[in-house]
Amino acid sequence: MPSSPSTAPAWTKAPWFKPVVIAVAAIVVLAIVVLLAKWLRSTTGVSQFIATYPGHATLPGDTPTGLPAWLNWSHFFNMFFIVLIVRSGLQVRYTTRPQGYWKRNNKGLVKTKGQPKKISLDLWFHLSLDVLWVLNGLIYVILLFSTGQWKRVVPTSWDVFPHAVSVAIQYASLDWPLEDGWVNYNALQLLAYFVTVFIAAPLAILTGLRMSGAWPAKAPRLNKAYPIEAARRMHFPIAIYFVAFVIVHVFLVLTTGALRNLNHMFAANDGESWLGFAFFAAAVVVIVAAWFLARPLFLRPVASLMGSVTRN
Repeated sequence: MPSSPSTAPAWTKAPWFKPVVIAVAAIVVLAIVVLLAKWLRSTTGVSQFIATYPGHATLPGDTPTGLPAWLNWSHFFNMFFIVLIVRSGLQVRYTTRPQGYWKRNNKGLVKTKGQPKKISLDLWFHLSLDVLWVLNGLIYVILLFSTGQWKRVVPTSWDVFPHAVSVAIQYASLDWPLEDGWVNYNALQLLAYFVTVFIAAPLAILTGLRMSGAWPAKAPRLNKAYPIEAARRMHFPIAIYFVAFVIVHVFLVLTTGALRNLNHMFAANDGESWLGFAFFAAAVVVIVAAWFLARPLFLRPVASLMGSVTRN
């Protein structure tokens, strides 16, 4: 029998329909979460729980106070590379006709027996950014542990978990906890930074390395234990995590004392002057400029310094 025509209204097939439905559903879910959190805070048990665990986990006594200048620089470079890595990664994922190709010159310190493979200019840019991001991360981790700053982003007591639950309830109820990031991040921040630095970042590196040409092709046992399909399934969700983290991070920075937070992150001081904002604005200008300059016209001359560039 011939299939009956669809009875759905024509407007449900409009391109704006699904985004609107998703937006409305998200607003409804957020409203329910807020109302539920407010109700929980009105109960005696949850009220006493928040009083007992206001939001800041216990830190070791010798934890340093404040954020040094090297951490500001590392934060800027991390922000710079993450934005461009996401941009170039999306280009690699969705571009069907690359506007250029790159092949490594098999000379110098890095030599291989086989002929280097040709890759798209977008993939070259993505991998180059990855290398710089990893280098910045290594310097960050070395300085983090050599200066004691790790104690601010690595949980050192189990009370971080009840404090984190308390902070989540306070955020959800729109009655946010008192912030003093110069001395002690709240427990939810601490866990988020720990997951990002010590779990999400290494997973991004390991999955990206598995999909890159640097991974040994003639290693059957290793490739069977860690198949490339598994890396591909994980790599994109990890990128989504980083995007979500950045969005939430920027939102909270700007809504929980913007000037003071920006001074912490960009000017290495605990004041409320406009210096941190000025550095932040300059950083945004640099990133936006790099976003628009990351085009084949400007990438080809740089890529040609490291290999041969062709149009096909």
